[in-house]
Amino acid sequence: MAINKILAVDDSKVDLINIQNIISNAGYEVVTASSGAEAIEKAAAEKPDLIFMDVVMQHMDGYQACRELTHNDVTKNIPIIFVTSKGQKADRVWAEMTGGKGLVQKPYTAEQIVEQINQVK
Repeated sequence: MAINKILAVDDSKVDLINIQNIISNAGYEVVTASSGAEAIEKAAAEKPDLIFMDVVMQHMDGYQACRELTHNDVTKNIPIIFVTSKGQKADRVWAEMTGGKGLVQKPYTAEQIVEQINQVK
């Protein structure tokens, strides 16, 4: 699967800018969203090849957004990688159960983000 466009989702402006810079510096087009609901809208409209999603967000967390995305015919095949401070074994299991394809724990390195992109390709 060719990766061209990536959706980055985080309600923290600093974290969102950081991951956006990592993705664009790696040569990919980046679309951003700052909430779970916005992520669902952007994913349907932009049809990204991959989504990096924060877990802890107000109103709709990343797990809930992931469940909605994986149950929508338009977005169900877009791989979702969680990027979160929650890195316990239970968090990894929960991420997988909701449809996530991976989890990167904060703080992360640019190499970890690029590695996730390469694993999905």
